[in-house]
Amino acid sequence: MTPVVDSVAVPPRGHRVRQTIEQLRARILGGEWPVGGRIPTEPQLVAALGVGRNTVREAVRALVHAGVLECRQGSGTYVVSTDELAPVVARRLTDDRMAEVIEVRRAFEVEAARLAALRRTPEDLAALDGALATREAAWRSGRVDEFVEADAALHTVVVAAAHNAMLAELYASVGAALRSTVAQAMGTALTDERYVDHGRLVEAIRAGDPERAAIEAGAFLEGPHGA
Repeated sequence: MTPVVDSVAVPPRGHRVRQTIEQLRARILGGEWPVGGRIPTEPQLVAALGVGRNTVREAVRALVHAGVLECRQGSGTYVVSTDELAPVVARRLTDDRMAEVIEVRRAFEVEAARLAALRRTPEDLAALDGALATREAAWRSGRVDEFVEADAALHTVVVAAAHNAMLAELYASVGAALRSTVAQAMGTALTDERYVDHGRLVEAIRAGDPERAAIEAGAFLEGPHGA
């Protein structure tokens, strides 16, 4: 059986390959090689990591397969994602599976809201107020793309206020899917009938009421697309 480092498949002989994958991943997550940027050449990686050329090649190939890196002929290898789950989710995201995306969102966001009401800090509440204000301003701007980003940012702040690192990581992996559901719900224009008030959700979290926060988080996901 082929060992796996998270979602990255590694050859059976690959103890050094696994270590190299983790070293590459650490540099990507640490921001040394940002998304959109090119990683060093193979000889440079060999020198920097102190491993053989084949080890580097296999580690890079594994991260390419996972959707973290992309090889561009004649140009080099580029970082395209920091999250191995995100490309998988993106590949599975189609219009006929949008109902499943909403169900996954509900599972994450309802529990996140409940935990946030129990664990929120003063800093979390300030962040929620700021994200809510930004969302309202984006709605008033009338620009759909701006509103979609602001809405997603507010939900991300709610998840962060839950103070569950694994939940936050999993939620981040469905970020593109989340934005797609909101974009579909909004259509091509922001109209009054599509507006969903998130102020009650923030107030429930502020009040430390987990049951009400969970109800509010689930309520706006009951429609065909959610928002």
